[in-house]
Amino acid sequence: MIEVGRQGAFSVNSVGVERRPFPLSFSVRQAAGMWVVTAGAAQAGELADLLATAANGSVAVVSLETNSYLDEDWQSLRPSLIAADLGVPCTVHPLGSWASGTYGLAEEILVLDRDQLPRLLDGTWAPYELTLIDVPTGATPEQLDELALVLGTTGIDEPLLGRLGDSSRFWFSGHDDCYLWLEARDSALPAAVLARLLTLLAGSAIAALTDRPSSCVPEPEPCLPERLMATAPHWIGALDTATEELVTIRMAALPDPWQLDVPIPQRADLTAVLDVRHGTWRITPPE
Repeated sequence: MIEVGRQGAFSVNSVGVERRPFPLSFSVRQAAGMWVVTAGAAQAGELADLLATAANGSVAVVSLETNSYLDEDWQSLRPSLIAADLGVPCTVHPLGSWASGTYGLAEEILVLDRDQLPRLLDGTWAPYELTLIDVPTGATPEQLDELALVLGTTGIDEPLLGRLGDSSRFWFSGHDDCYLWLEARDSALPAAVLARLLTLLAGSAIAALTDRPSSCVPEPEPCLPERLMATAPHWIGALDTATEELVTIRMAALPDPWQLDVPIPQRADLTAVLDVRHGTWRITPPE
């Protein structure tokens, strides 16, 4: 069961001046032996447990920008100061001014035990830019310098993990507390992210129907997102009907990844249905 709050990504984001509900979007492809995902909408904290589970011992926070923690010049505090305020134990590896202005890098790297990631991303603050990559426990300063060099010299559309040997299992980049980019060595993590997005969208609908600050929502079994990924690489999902007992989501396959200027299809190629009472999900053909 996943606790979905009333202030989640699907609840606070909207599309266009009409403020239409934000859809679920998910695209997956393989490149250089890795699974590459672009998706929305999810706040980093809503995925923290999935990333922690997938991590190789530790997680490196290599970039972080937020309006929740600002200094006297209205600039984001250094990640280490944010972690200290939250009481999250970590080690700090300074990179220096050369990293300033480099996309996807801060002037320091935080390394924390993977179990501390949900504690860092605890929902009490919001990063609008966040880049994470898992590293082996006990990564040396030399290894972190090498990681920073690879991150700073990899093109935006160029796969990253393949340049790091076998040391990292995922690379995550979250933007505007909504969009995410992900590289993973194992298809299980992309499938888990798709399952979580379905749960968050259904949970946002249930939360809107009640006065409770949050609702506990069951996640689909892995076979459901795996079926969607095997059927088509690009999906968009929108709420169809929602009651406290049943939530249906229209899932439409697209020829390309969804963009904000692309109208949300009214058709459904498949329907994802959550039976709230029995705690089960199923995929059905459209009616």
